[in-house]
Amino acid sequence: MNLLELHNLKKYFATQKAVDDISMNIEQGGIFGLLGPNGAGKTTLLRMITGIFYPDSGEILFDGKKFNALEDARNIGYMPEERGLYKKMKIGEQALYLARLKGMSRADAMSSIKKWFVQFGMESWWNKKVEDLSKGMSQKLQFVTTILHQPKLIILDEPFSGLDPVNANLIKDEIYKLAENGSTIIFSTHRMEQVEEICDHIVLVNKGQKILDGTVQNVKQDFKDHIYQVGGNILAENLMTHIFQVVKLQNGELQLKLNEGTKPNDVLSFFINQGIQINSFNEVLPSLNDIFIKLVDGTGTARAFQPVN
Repeated sequence: MNLLELHNLKKYFATQKAVDDISMNIEQGGIFGLLGPNGAGKTTLLRMITGIFYPDSGEILFDGKKFNALEDARNIGYMPEERGLYKKMKIGEQALYLARLKGMSRADAMSSIKKWFVQFGMESWWNKKVEDLSKGMSQKLQFVTTILHQPKLIILDEPFSGLDPVNANLIKDEIYKLAENGSTIIFSTHRMEQVEEICDHIVLVNKGQKILDGTVQNVKQDFKDHIYQVGGNILAENLMTHIFQVVKLQNGELQLKLNEGTKPNDVLSFFINQGIQINSFNEVLPSLNDIFIKLVDGTGTARAFQPVN
């Protein structure tokens, strides 16, 4: 079931097409990566999803019905890249205030705040002010205030910015748990390795348009270049063949690219016939970073996939 559906969204500012006819579906309980270079339209898209901006045309469906910013905002938690905390306000009071804005009773808000403060080691922060926190500490607080009210949809824009590896792993683990418990997460970042590790499904936007849509695994499969990594005692004189091209040979480890019409078994047969012991044979899939650069640089072709059931 889709928690969120975007149909032909458009948002223009003067002559700039910030979002230009974008459609996508986001399944309930999934972790969805929204990617794009600076100025691609990601922030404008997120602001329409949260009701901060209204689209010039198109439709947003939330939980099966037309999106209503006033009603549905309580079911959304949004952690923007530009932090929205009150610097002079005490941390405990601020968390309580933001939870109450999302419709929580005082008792429920206090219970949730205490739970998360304990879990994140923030118990002693209650009377501190935001201006006294480091960037990483502020990031933890922002994350907690985003999820306090148990929203159906959680939007995280660069959530790991400023965090050390220990706290980044802490928040990453909570993201997994939230998805397992039914929350839907939109994750926006420039760090492709984080997307590759965390997300189930990705959409890439560029110049206001969607240019890639699919599961992480399908996207990587579709952009593969038939490159294989071969481990064994391989020497340069063993490589006189027309069935593949040598990409790299170092310390007996070979990276090769299959020629047109060649199958992986043909390569294995080639080495076996020469009496060469092969210890490993693995296909090398492109990273999301490589795919991102190829598409944004204009050297790739826009693709769209159907989600895998």
